[in-house]
Amino acid sequence: MLSIGIIERYMELNLAGKRVLVTGGSKGIGKACAEAFAAEGAKVRIASRNPQAGPDAKAIDISQRGAAEELSRWAGEIDILVNNAGAIPGGDLLKVDEETWRRAWELKVFGYINLTRLVYAGMKQRKRGVIVNIIGSAGEKLDAAYIAGSTGNAGLMAFTRALGGASHADGIRVVGINPGPTATDRLITLYKQRAETILGDASRFEELFKNMSFGRPGKAEEIAAAVLFLASEKSGYTSGCILTIDGGLAARS
Repeated sequence: MLSIGIIERYMELNLAGKRVLVTGGSKGIGKACAEAFAAEGAKVRIASRNPQAGPDAKAIDISQRGAAEELSRWAGEIDILVNNAGAIPGGDLLKVDEETWRRAWELKVFGYINLTRLVYAGMKQRKRGVIVNIIGSAGEKLDAAYIAGSTGNAGLMAFTRALGGASHADGIRVVGINPGPTATDRLITLYKQRAETILGDASRFEELFKNMSFGRPGKAEEIAAAVLFLASEKSGYTSGCILTIDGGLAARS
């Protein structure tokens, strides 16, 4: 039987001292990731449109031209990048106009790509680094009522796989995570609105979770735990792949 000491050493993620940048790090999954890395002893910096003031937080809109360059300069050398910023609005092809579509993609799709390009260059010089793209399960469970999001997420999935398939040559790993419904402020607000419409009482929103896997949405902390593992040495042979955390939703027809 393995001793407790051996088990504890095996589970050690060795993230202490790692320099981490999390975009969209002031709330939801990004905040959970930032807190989890910090608990492991990593040196965490976050970027968000509206973060709390502090030396390790930068208020920035990554959708703007030059923002990725500014953020990269501010963050300095990075061992782990977590791309998380951005939410693409819902709607079908006839409801999402070109301006809305472009604005959403400037933040999430091109925001991920532009920041990755800059951070990757520095990692390549040092021959080490990990990039984790938090994307979204709509990229694999395609939804015409969320067409801009499904198309954008599918593109980021392809981006992650293409880059991660070749990045080993530069000593870098690139991976992705597709969260399903996750109990963030955004999801809770949406379900309160639905509960008001369907049940006539916004406070009964949790009743609408009954058809979800395990009768609930995922937790931001569950996504963060996977991010930490994928970014750690314990997952050192993982690149060019995407982990779906949605309670099996994408596997159901």
